[in-house]
Amino acid sequence: MRAIRRFTVRTVLPAELAALGELVHNLRWSWHPETLDLFAEVDADLWEQVGHDPVALLGAVTPARLTELAADRRFLRRLADAADDLREYMTSPRWYQTLPDGARTIAYFSPEYGIAAALPQYSGGLGILAGDHLKAASDLGVPILAVGLLYRHGYFTQSLSPEGWQMEHYPSLDAGGLPLSLLKEADGTAVKIRLSLPDERVLHAQVWVAQVGRVPLLLLDSDVADNDNAARDITDRLYGGGTDHRLMQELLLGVGGVRAIRAYCRITGHAEPEVFHTNEGHAGFLGLERIRELTEARLSFDEALEAVRAGTVFTTHTPVPAGIDRFPVDMIERHFGGTAAWPTVPVERILALGAEADPGRFNMAVMGMRLAQRVNGVSRLHGHVSREMFKNLWPGFDVDEVPIGSITNGVHAPTWVGREFMELAGRELPSLIERARGWEGIQKISDSDIWKIRGTLRRRLVEGARVRLRKAWRERGASDAELGWIDDALDPEVLTIGFARRVPSYKRLTLMLRDPQRLAELLLDPEKPVQIVIAGKAHPADEGGKKLIQQIVKFADQPRVRHRIVFLPDYDMTLGQLMVQGCDVWLNNPLRPLEASGTSGMKSALNGGLNLSIRDGWWDEWYDGTNGWAIPTADGVGDAERRDELEAAALYDQIEHEVSDRFYDRPTDGLPRRWMEMVKHTLASLGPKVLAGRMLRDYVVDLYTPAAKAARELSADSYAPAKAFAAWRVRVTRAWPGIRVEHAEALGVGDTPEVGATVELHATIALGDLEPGDVLVEAAYGKVGPHDELMHPSYAKLTVGSVDDDGKAHYTGTVPLDRTGAFGYTVRVVPYHPLLATPAELGLIAVPEEPVGMTNGTLR
Repeated sequence: MRAIRRFTVRTVLPAELAALGELVHNLRWSWHPETLDLFAEVDADLWEQVGHDPVALLGAVTPARLTELAADRRFLRRLADAADDLREYMTSPRWYQTLPDGARTIAYFSPEYGIAAALPQYSGGLGILAGDHLKAASDLGVPILAVGLLYRHGYFTQSLSPEGWQMEHYPSLDAGGLPLSLLKEADGTAVKIRLSLPDERVLHAQVWVAQVGRVPLLLLDSDVADNDNAARDITDRLYGGGTDHRLMQELLLGVGGVRAIRAYCRITGHAEPEVFHTNEGHAGFLGLERIRELTEARLSFDEALEAVRAGTVFTTHTPVPAGIDRFPVDMIERHFGGTAAWPTVPVERILALGAEADPGRFNMAVMGMRLAQRVNGVSRLHGHVSREMFKNLWPGFDVDEVPIGSITNGVHAPTWVGREFMELAGRELPSLIERARGWEGIQKISDSDIWKIRGTLRRRLVEGARVRLRKAWRERGASDAELGWIDDALDPEVLTIGFARRVPSYKRLTLMLRDPQRLAELLLDPEKPVQIVIAGKAHPADEGGKKLIQQIVKFADQPRVRHRIVFLPDYDMTLGQLMVQGCDVWLNNPLRPLEASGTSGMKSALNGGLNLSIRDGWWDEWYDGTNGWAIPTADGVGDAERRDELEAAALYDQIEHEVSDRFYDRPTDGLPRRWMEMVKHTLASLGPKVLAGRMLRDYVVDLYTPAAKAARELSADSYAPAKAFAAWRVRVTRAWPGIRVEHAEALGVGDTPEVGATVELHATIALGDLEPGDVLVEAAYGKVGPHDELMHPSYAKLTVGSVDDDGKAHYTGTVPLDRTGAFGYTVRVVPYHPLLATPAELGLIAVPEEPVGMTNGTLR
């Protein structure tokens, strides 16, 4: 028989052990080794059985053992010290508290969070990045208030069939068995968030709170009795269900998330957010909810839009249109019209925010960008790809001016770096991991100390892989009598390459199988053997991805190679930590430029691993020629099969002739000195860059603080500046068709212009119904291409002189001839207002109808 309801009965701790509950319910334990040591001391065997889950530990420990601990003075001293340390961590001033004019609170929205394996609310890189973002915010004292959904089945757990086919399982999670607390009103009743749905239905959600160090994480849960069965299932699975189900999740995350924040701040006294950060388009509806709040407070839609945009940051994580959530327009109309309509937010304005090239589709990323004044990609290359991908939102502007910047991702070192490395860094270089400088001191650490730790971590990976491999084979139907070979699978002395990813086709899990015989020769080389540890999950609906996994598994099943290459099912944070710490080389071979950032290679680098990667994402930015290896790419080859063939051949050559040679080059003392040179250089060159602390500092300085300043400016004096700015924008947009560049000419060019000279430029601009103060007139100049196009132009402001009665204004300025070769210029007009973040923000530009300038001139 099956139970009709599942719940967790929590342990009642003796008064002497009350602090243990405090430690368990703050997820700081997930990156604090001393607290984990304390949990292990409660019951070492049980700690291993529950997979290092402290909530499960307290649920399983016997009352007799608790009574014993309550009388153990040594344990109580350690418990008191750990509790005091946590309280000091929670209250002492941090980096952010030293900054002037920082945002009071930043609301951070993400559909998934990878905090710890014990809170399985993540599927891949987006969630792990979000988790590291919160942990870094906690460490630096950045006042983030995070929002997500609580998925009752999380993402899926993965096993393999006897044939090597991925199988998915969705274990039920009970919130009472997770490190969460229910948000309640003062009278003890659970807070309920309500959303109106079509056909007069109402969606209810309760709010669970996970404390991530200093950062509260609010998780909305629709599995409540107030809902019908369909509504209860909205938060059943991460990225599960069809299009309508996905839309309902995103409405709950965005709209319900803002309402959850309002309730949390009201109940706890927490400061209301000034900045809202939308981590990918899934949470884009949060901007609509904020517009609804302001329009119901008597602002117009346009005024509310400007106020909302000023304080919103949008981060895009996808480099391909297929990765963006897009919904049928009629589905959006149904959810924001009829009985579910918001009286102050017209549905046609909502549809306009998500409008894209396909008139039948509503684009969540496009809406996110239109609702945010500041937009960023997650690596320098991804920023460029995103500007190219979304350039049509800002027609007429050069790609370089599309207002999408980039902040390269980082990783939370205390979560991902092996304890031995953390302790070595702490002993030799105090606070090395926490700082963005001082990494050159890594050279002071002896090669033998680092190599010894590398051996320890590799051995731990081999031992852990054998345990997982045996479990996986048993699940596939093998008997113990068939599995004796696993005792010798992998070798703690052999060069170990790791590959762990989600398994969409562009990540090319099976590129290494392009020439199976060549791969087998590398694995079985008697002098320089290689072993490969692989993990990854395909989306349940991705049959192609599952086929790739099956191909890898079938190759790894072969008796002649199965001791040198293994696929470990059920990739999660625990396995990820084991792999990035234990592998000597981290392999990443996506189709360039389809990897937005990627962070697993960063984690490997912090553990003394070396990257072997296609130059994509973060590696394109920070590879310097000696901190790892770049796999040559065949970008110009149009045939996908031929491209894979060329890049696989290059991969094999690098492993055989560069990676293996260096790893096994050992002088008389047995240390691979040339290898250690690369390891130390990797730590010194990448260490300060790949940290989540660096990433978060960049967000604070470049995005959060400017957004908070803009939000304050527009909300001052009962939103008077927002009202004025919205009126200005409407006026300029309506009058813009009347703007024309009527004439432009250069004086003093001569027949043989020389570098270092200047050109005096005169332009006549028809302003129509606008004033000179509404616009910025500029000369764009620089190198010209074969079709007279300006290549990465520079800009010089032109100054207004006289204005004729007919509204024609005369501008002058100078252009420096600062380069030799083909040179050209033109004149453009863009809107100007001090509250604009960039000249391209409104997407309005006027340029001459006919080319002007020295487009055929050559400077000497």
